[in-house]
Amino acid sequence: MSRNNSRRSRARSLLALGAGTCLALTATACGDSGTGAGGEGDGKGKIVFWDNNGGVRTEVWKKIIAEFEKENPDIDVEYVGIPIADVQSKYDTAIQGGDDSLPDVGMVGTAYLANMVAQGALEPVTDRIEDSPLKGKLVKGMTDSVEAAGGEDGELFTVPTSANQGVLWYRTDLFERAGLEPPTSWENFYRAAEELTDKKKNRFGFTIRGGAGSIAQALEMMYAQSGIDSFWKGGRTTVNDPRNVEALEKYAGLYDEVTPKADLNNDFTKMVATFDGGEVGMLQHNLGSYTDHVKAFGEERIDGLPLPPSAEGAPRTMVSNPVDGLGLFKSSENKAAAWKFIEFAASAEMNSLWNESAGAIPAHTDAADDAWINEAGPTKAAMESLDDPDTRIVQLPYYLPDWNGISKADTEPNFQKLLLGQMSAKEFADDLAKRLNEAQAEWSEQKG
Repeated sequence: MSRNNSRRSRARSLLALGAGTCLALTATACGDSGTGAGGEGDGKGKIVFWDNNGGVRTEVWKKIIAEFEKENPDIDVEYVGIPIADVQSKYDTAIQGGDDSLPDVGMVGTAYLANMVAQGALEPVTDRIEDSPLKGKLVKGMTDSVEAAGGEDGELFTVPTSANQGVLWYRTDLFERAGLEPPTSWENFYRAAEELTDKKKNRFGFTIRGGAGSIAQALEMMYAQSGIDSFWKGGRTTVNDPRNVEALEKYAGLYDEVTPKADLNNDFTKMVATFDGGEVGMLQHNLGSYTDHVKAFGEERIDGLPLPPSAEGAPRTMVSNPVDGLGLFKSSENKAAAWKFIEFAASAEMNSLWNESAGAIPAHTDAADDAWINEAGPTKAAMESLDDPDTRIVQLPYYLPDWNGISKADTEPNFQKLLLGQMSAKEFADDLAKRLNEAQAEWSEQKG
């Protein structure tokens, strides 16, 4: 089967599942769709909660559950930890297994939210948020991303709890020694990348991600520089807009000029290790590597900033990062108790506790004043930029069934060709745009 036919098959299967057509995601016989109406219940009894990063986040969730059960002695929460690599397939299998297979509450990321919405598994929570203490207390950038990822305008299918964000990390000691201004503008960034490079001494201004995961970071750098604030215009992607092509050309041009040659095959672990090795001035990566940098250099020699705006005085433009959230399952027979748990876990105190443990950005705005946020400057800056009404968030199309395939296996080899000069920035962007436009057109057609 050709690649395009394979994509069309996957897209049709997903949308048919959402419409209730009896198609199995596994080799098992077709079961219920997992879209039963459930019920509110009496707000007491047992609920089941699935953690989408079991093992890694189990300890902090057990603390949150213990505090919840102390305040709500009539509710018992059963914790189920699902390894992050298995969570999407676990949800899909449970949806096909029928209502009894699904939890009452589960952590759901925007990367696979559309899949679950299409299958009718999640209860909309927009109205519940409006009638709860969470109203007006959730970071705008995160709610916008959850709404966009769900694929239904004006509707939230999870309560956002945390997000990551791209950060421009830089060595403050190297900048000070060279008399350079922090990379708060693109002019400062490119100047520093050049001036901090001394190939004879194996010193480089920047390290680029050329291997697995390279496309998401390239998109971040492109849109931040171009200032284009929407991924689609007139039903077609803006990826190959001339301003994005120009930004991509500048970004890719850093390779082997101000970066190590070995960056060509770097995934995020190798890229972070290269930066933390001590001979690189700047790195673009998310908040998840903050503790690695502090361990390598100490807090006084490292800092991180949101990517600069496209020009002085322009609004900051960022692509959306995956947002984690708490989903209420439509099949739950005890939604009242389940919602109590969601409200509690998403409250300022518990949301802050969870995000401090994870090193992520809290979704509850009141957490911004907590001590750990103020002590973690890059995290505070990221949270403020996400909640800034002037910030423009470019919503990546996580809702497309083919998004992961296009942005990874289909396009990463081309990015390496671009770095090696075997493909132009325009050729790269046009090829990516063609794949995205086809996927969007098919998704729109199947959606009806």
